[in-house]
Amino acid sequence: MRQFFAFFRIKRLDTFILGKFLQLFVGAFFICLFVFVMQFLWRYVDDLVGKGLTLDVLGQFFWHVSVYLVPTSLPLAVLLASLITFGNMGENLELLSMKAAGVPLVRVMRPILLLIIPLSAFVFYFQNEISTNAQKQLRALLVSIKIAQPAVEIPEGVFYNMRDFNLYVVKKNAQTGMLYNTIIYKMDQGFDRAQIVLADSAKIEMTADKMHMKLTLWSGEQFQNLKTEDVNVFKSESVPYDRETFMYKQLLIDFDSNFNQLEANELAFMPQAKNWTALANFIDSMNLQIDSAALASSSDYAGRALPTTNAFTRKDSLATLRALSRVKLNFDSLVAKIPKEKMERARNRTASTLQSFSTEMTWRNEAVEDQEYFVRKHEVEWHQRITLALACLLFFFVGAPLGAIIRKGGLGMPTIISVGIFILYYIINTSGMKMARDGSINMVVGMWMSTFILTPAGAYLTFMANRDSVVFNLDAYLAFLRRLLGFRTKRHLFRKEVIITPPDVTADLQLAQSIRQEAEDYRQTKRLWLAPNYFRLFFRTRPDQRMEQLSDRIEELVEDLANTRDMHVLDTLNRVPFIYAHAHTTPFSRQWINYVFGVLFPLGLIIWVRAWRFRLRLARDLRQTIKCMTTLEEQLDVRGSQTLFRSASASLASGSK
Repeated sequence: MRQFFAFFRIKRLDTFILGKFLQLFVGAFFICLFVFVMQFLWRYVDDLVGKGLTLDVLGQFFWHVSVYLVPTSLPLAVLLASLITFGNMGENLELLSMKAAGVPLVRVMRPILLLIIPLSAFVFYFQNEISTNAQKQLRALLVSIKIAQPAVEIPEGVFYNMRDFNLYVVKKNAQTGMLYNTIIYKMDQGFDRAQIVLADSAKIEMTADKMHMKLTLWSGEQFQNLKTEDVNVFKSESVPYDRETFMYKQLLIDFDSNFNQLEANELAFMPQAKNWTALANFIDSMNLQIDSAALASSSDYAGRALPTTNAFTRKDSLATLRALSRVKLNFDSLVAKIPKEKMERARNRTASTLQSFSTEMTWRNEAVEDQEYFVRKHEVEWHQRITLALACLLFFFVGAPLGAIIRKGGLGMPTIISVGIFILYYIINTSGMKMARDGSINMVVGMWMSTFILTPAGAYLTFMANRDSVVFNLDAYLAFLRRLLGFRTKRHLFRKEVIITPPDVTADLQLAQSIRQEAEDYRQTKRLWLAPNYFRLFFRTRPDQRMEQLSDRIEELVEDLANTRDMHVLDTLNRVPFIYAHAHTTPFSRQWINYVFGVLFPLGLIIWVRAWRFRLRLARDLRQTIKCMTTLEEQLDVRGSQTLFRSASASLASGSK
C-alpha cells in the first residue's frame, strides 16, 4: 500500500517536468484550435459571405465551432507539447542528466502520464455531454445560414442571382444607390414565361418588414414570352411575346432578408447530437426493428412463393411424383397443345406478378439499406467517442519518446513531425470510418484501425527511447547509406595538445612493415580485378579472415600513431584508406538474406555488380595502403634514428658530468 501511494507522490522533479509540459500544452492547444477553426471556416465561407449576418450570429457560430473542435484539438496539442517538451530536455542535456542520476525515461514520463489519463477521460466526457449540444446548435445555425437569402449587395458587371431573378448592372452609384444600364431576368413564372426587363436606371429598396424588395425602374422595356403548353419547344416555331415600353415602373419581389434561426431540437435525431447511452439504445432498438422487419418480409415472401393448400396432402404429392416418374412427358408437345391466347395471358400474368414482386423486394431492400446506413452512422459515432479519447493517451506515447530520440526542441522539427503524424492518423481514421460507415469492412476494424496502428508504434518508440536508441538519428542513417552505396570515408586526424601515451616507434615500424608485406602478398594471390563467382557469392559465403585481420592491424597502427606530434606522420595517416573487409565477399551478414537475393536474379545481379565494384575498390585501397606504409616506414625510421641520437647524446652529457 505504501508503494501504491508513493507512485502518486509529487516530487520536485515531477513539478519541473509538469511545468515545462503545461506551458507548451496550453499554447499548443490554442494554436491547434485556431487552425481547426480556420479550416472549418474555410469550408463554409461561401455560405457566410453576403448573407448580412449580425455580430451576435457570427459570435454564436465561432463559439459553437470552437466548442465542437475542442476534442479534436486536444490530441494534437498533446502530441505537439510532448514532442517539444522532451525534445527541449534532450537538446539541453536534461534527459541525459536525469539518466545519469539513475532516472529512466519511463519515470520522467510518469507525471505527464498521470495528467494525460484524466485528460482522456475529460475528452470523452466533453464530447459526450458538452460537444453534443454544441454540434446540435451549430448544425441548426448552419442550416439557417444556408437557407437565408443573401443581402442586397449588387456588384458591377456581374449577373447577381437572387432566387427567381438575375440582375445585371453596368454602373452603380454607392452614395445615391442608383443602378445604371440594368438588365433583369425574371423566372418566377417558369422558364417558358420568362421576363426580360431593360432599364436605363433603377433603384432597389426593402420594405419595412424586410419580406419584399421594391425595384423602381426608369426608361426601359419589358419582354415576356407568351408560350403555351401546346407549343413544341424542340421546333423552330415563332413564339408569341409581349413587349412593353415604360418611363416609370415598380416591381415588388418576394425577398425575405430576415435571419430566421432553426430550432436546435429539430436536429436531435442526428448521431452527433446524442450522448453515448442514447447512441447505444438507438442502435439496439434499430437492430431489433430491422430484424423484425426482415423476419416479416421472409415469411411474406415464403407464403407468396410457396402457397399452401389443404386439398393436396404430402401423400398425394408423393403418389403423383411416382406416377409421373413412370410416364415420359414431352414438355414442348404439352405446351404446343395450349392455345396461344391462353399461353399469352398466362405469360403476361406471370411477368406482371414477377415484376410487382421484384419492385416490392427492391423497395423493401432499399428501405432496409437506408435504415442500416443510419444505424452504422450511430455506430461510427459510438466508437469515435472512445477512439478520440484514447488518441490523447496514444499520442503522448508517440510524442514523448520521439522527442527524446530526435532531441530537437523549438517549433521547427517537432511541429513538422507532429503535423505529419497527425495527418497520417487523420487519413487512416477517416478512411476506416468511411469504409465502416458504408459497410465495406467490419465496424470494429474500420473505427479502430488507427488505434491498432498507433498502439504498437507508441510501444516501439517508448521501448527504443528507453534504451537510448538511434532509430531517428540522422547521422546513423547517413553512415548506413554511405556504407550501402560505397561512399568513401576520410580520416580526420589532428595533432593533440596533450598526449598521455606516446607511440611506440619501434613496434609501429615493425607493424607497418608487416602490413605492407601482407597487403602485397594479398594483391598477388587474389585477383581482385576479376568478377566474383555468382553462386559462391550468395550460397557459399565465407568471411575473408585475412582481410579482417589486416584491417584490424591497420586500425591498430593508426590508433597508436595518432598520438604523435609529427605532422608528416599525421598527414600520411590521413591518407590511409578505410578497408571494408566484408563487402567483396558477402553482401549481407545473415545467410538467409543472401539466399533470397541470390534466388531473385534481377536484384541479385545488382548486388553482384556491387560486390565486383568493391573488389576493384579493395585493389585500389591495398595499393594506396602499400604506398602509405612505405612512407610511414621511412618517416618512422628517421624518427627512430633521431630518438636514438637524442638518447645517446643525453647519456654522453650525463657521463661527462
